[in-house]
Amino acid sequence: MFKKNEKRSPFHDKPLRYPGQSIDDEIDQIYDNEILEAVVYATVFIIITILSWVNYFTKTFTDPIIMSISTLIIIIIVAVKIINARRKLKCLKLGRDGEKIVAEYLDELKRKGDTIFHDIVGNKFNIDHVVLSTHGLFVIETKTRSKPLKGNPSITYDGHKLLVDGLEPERNAIEQVTALSRWLEKEIKLTTGKYFPIRPVIVFPGWYVEPIPTGSSIWILNPKALISFIHNEPISISETDLCLISFHLSRYIKTKY
Repeated sequence: MFKKNEKRSPFHDKPLRYPGQSIDDEIDQIYDNEILEAVVYATVFIIITILSWVNYFTKTFTDPIIMSISTLIIIIIVAVKIINARRKLKCLKLGRDGEKIVAEYLDELKRKGDTIFHDIVGNKFNIDHVVLSTHGLFVIETKTRSKPLKGNPSITYDGHKLLVDGLEPERNAIEQVTALSRWLEKEIKLTTGKYFPIRPVIVFPGWYVEPIPTGSSIWILNPKALISFIHNEPISISETDLCLISFHLSRYIKTKY
């Protein structure tokens, strides 16, 4: 039996995720687990030190020097921790803003009738964006990079190697987006019983991207080019199949987190 004052949510399903939600979650964790925790530790030791000095000057024979040294060490550790956390936050916020900018470009595809999903979470990974269109299925990985103050930096891809301003990224983005695409292919086949090929796409907001080789299986683009690239592809998926994929993918997202 339900008690009279018991309440429950009016919603049966969770909402779909928004662009950059995983990054926002990570930012919140840094604030909660690193910065806030560090500040609390420092505050506690400062208060204890102040009390020790008060006791010392009121002749309670408490030596505050040891506590002062301990507090100084804690403050140094806290300062280093906060500096490192600020660096992480700067990178995370840059990545989050990049995903939101890409999502704004994808809104144009929505107006053309395509379906867009953001921040699909798997086991220790996430897919930034997925586009479901009659022109195909696309996994889109956003790579937001700071640019040098001088020069004309660009992104190049020769069909094998990806270079950012002439340098290889630390993480292999090609392998990453390919693995994400293959995972989603298997997930869709598992839930729909049908196989649909997925095009891996990497976008670099704000960067000039050199034209990719003709026939490349992976697209490396500035997000401004996404709409034309996708809608220049031949129609390959029926509206019925798109509805089927969209239904099962949305169910997966709502039950995963």
